[in-house]
Amino acid sequence: MDDTLNVTYLTFGGHVDVDRYRYVYFVIMFTIYILIICSNSVIVYLIWVHPNLHEPMYIFIAALLINSVLFSTTIYPKLLIDFLSDKQIISHQACLVQFHMFYSLAGAEFLLLAAMAYDRYVSICKPLQYPTIMSKTTVSIFLVSAWLLPACQLVLPTAMSAKEKLCRFILNGVFCNNTIYKLQCVISQARFVRDMVILLNVALVPVLFILFTYTRIFVISYRSSKEVRKKAAQTCLPHLIVLINFSCLCAYDVIVVGLEADFPKTVRLIMALQIILYHPLFNPIMYGLKMKEIHKHLKRLFFPAKIK
Repeated sequence: MDDTLNVTYLTFGGHVDVDRYRYVYFVIMFTIYILIICSNSVIVYLIWVHPNLHEPMYIFIAALLINSVLFSTTIYPKLLIDFLSDKQIISHQACLVQFHMFYSLAGAEFLLLAAMAYDRYVSICKPLQYPTIMSKTTVSIFLVSAWLLPACQLVLPTAMSAKEKLCRFILNGVFCNNTIYKLQCVISQARFVRDMVILLNVALVPVLFILFTYTRIFVISYRSSKEVRKKAAQTCLPHLIVLINFSCLCAYDVIVVGLEADFPKTVRLIMALQIILYHPLFNPIMYGLKMKEIHKHLKRLFFPAKIK
């Protein structure tokens, strides 16, 4: 606690041998951050400049990749600064901002994947109505809602956390996630219920909707022609893989507070880094390789001489 400025500082206690390997950590994470920005930005650029990719499905993919960059930018700059600092600290207020951004963008990811699932359902199961249903207005509403709804729902718990008395000042992590609750002197039942409602709204309900939608798509596709089944597999499988991957990583984050005492410090660090290291790189690789039209434009961009 800085009494002069009335600012509470928290220490990140999740780093492993940072004094010994600070430059190794910095080079590795900085390289990964640049790769995340470049790989996601390339695909967003391709979707932006090619008119045949100006369709709802590709617009949602672009939004998902932009979300990945924003998500990474919430964590990486502070993490890189910490690697080069003698003390890995953050003010309580800044930690709450990072907490809010982290979970808002994670929630946006689930809602964007839900919008993509609905888009695929209409495209495959109601192709004649697709242009009417998935209009520019509908797409815009989905995009705004995906980013706005989680952010608005997380304002209250973030503001309430700012008023809570802290009994600990060392975070068992390398960035501000739900481990911030472990610093509070009292964790009320009301806060737990409120957080469960938010989790239900921004994660569990979208996941159930996505699973239901894709089940309907695969059932209808199975009864349809071979061409419809092929289209369903090509366009839905990447979305489903991304969903499963992100859901598993988020499950780590949700359970880590309750089980943190059972994990060695190194294991907790690895688990914490998975969601910010693996997933933002996974998205552009998955969509770049598995989405036929995007893959075609990538080949033209990087290997123009080989494309006739």
